[in-house]
Amino acid sequence: MTQNTARKPEYSGSDPRGQGHVLTLPLENSQTDREPHSYERWLVAKLMRMAGSPPVRFRLWNGETIEPEQQPARFTLSLADPKALYSLVANPNLAFGDLYSAGRLEVDGDLPDLMEAMYRAVHAARQKWPKWLDALWRNHNPRPTGISEARENIHHHYDLGNEFYRLWLDKAEMQYTCAYYEQADNTLEQAQLAKLEHVCRKLRLKPGMTVVEAGCGWGGLARYMARNYGVTVHAYNISREQLAYARAEAERQGLDNLVTYVEDDYRNIEGQYDAFVSIGMLEHVGKDNYPALSELIKRSLKPDGIALLHSIGRNRPMLMNAWIEKRIFPGAYPPSIGEFMELCEHGDFSVLDVENLRLHYAQTLSHWMDNFTANQDKVTEMYDEHFTRAWRLYLAGSIAAFRAGSLQLFQVVFTHGDNNQLPRSRQDLYTFPATPEGI
Repeated sequence: MTQNTARKPEYSGSDPRGQGHVLTLPLENSQTDREPHSYERWLVAKLMRMAGSPPVRFRLWNGETIEPEQQPARFTLSLADPKALYSLVANPNLAFGDLYSAGRLEVDGDLPDLMEAMYRAVHAARQKWPKWLDALWRNHNPRPTGISEARENIHHHYDLGNEFYRLWLDKAEMQYTCAYYEQADNTLEQAQLAKLEHVCRKLRLKPGMTVVEAGCGWGGLARYMARNYGVTVHAYNISREQLAYARAEAERQGLDNLVTYVEDDYRNIEGQYDAFVSIGMLEHVGKDNYPALSELIKRSLKPDGIALLHSIGRNRPMLMNAWIEKRIFPGAYPPSIGEFMELCEHGDFSVLDVENLRLHYAQTLSHWMDNFTANQDKVTEMYDEHFTRAWRLYLAGSIAAFRAGSLQLFQVVFTHGDNNQLPRSRQDLYTFPATPEGI
């Protein structure tokens, strides 16, 4: 994989490592010392009505404020220049993130709470939008996710550097997926290890089994399975940065005899295994590739094998937010629960268990954001202020999306349709806590 595959036209900042990941949007020249026109004040009021009248006050570039119509303001959005207003009106799904990242839109108030209030207001108001507005503000289709495109998409997000992610992920196994909080006061490290244990129990792992993992991140699940269940794991990933970390950790922990990290696309998985697992990869697969993934899982599973897919999802089909898809997560598409089931139907699989961990992900993200905020000066030193603001907004918006219910987190367990070697209950999943003690 080459090291310069990010889409350079979208990024004008300089990355000290030369990988072109820094999101830098220059301030546009715009007259900021003039008074707002009457139609600009009208545009702000109209924008807020179309957005469902959230409790938001607008402060214009001259200091003038426009209050919400239906309730007291809990948050204030400050626009730096007239062009920022026009960008926001033309396409808020894309412009809000770009303007905030560039410092042309400032927020007074808790950022996740603001985003949640806006998500809830827009969701309620959208049913009444005219068709032309729905078309104007629509999100665009995700970028392709073929083998070559997938490498570029993954490089864009996951190859930002292990040092960056190490600043705010858990210290135990660098898990960049939803944790499992058995108790509300669990630490991030406890909850992430509990998630790994929860997954292993659902797969009914036993010593000597073989497991294949599609999209292994920094390799924490593979190492956990090998260390605690004595299984042999083949883990696939196309992020070179993540694999370098994963291999070094496996060697350090003396697990490289049980875990093999393969730098290859999941579509090239070969052999048959007792378990197939993928944590947080389905969002990057693309709906068009679901039939091929279903067929891959079918041929990869032994007759009594069990599969588990863990993925961000939706209650109904919906495109990813335009700004997140373009600036943060290219190619992303979280499936609805119905689309998830279509994948299972295609392979004639029997679905054994569906669990929604939506609020667990909101809590995970809150812990990540706390860590990110504590280290944001270091992030800015590594990249720049634009990058830091973009990722702050991404984390805050994600917290809000899970709180508001516009995003879900599905864990789906399934097996071959004719497999009768199945547990009769789920009691074994909960016989003792998954959360480790003393961490």
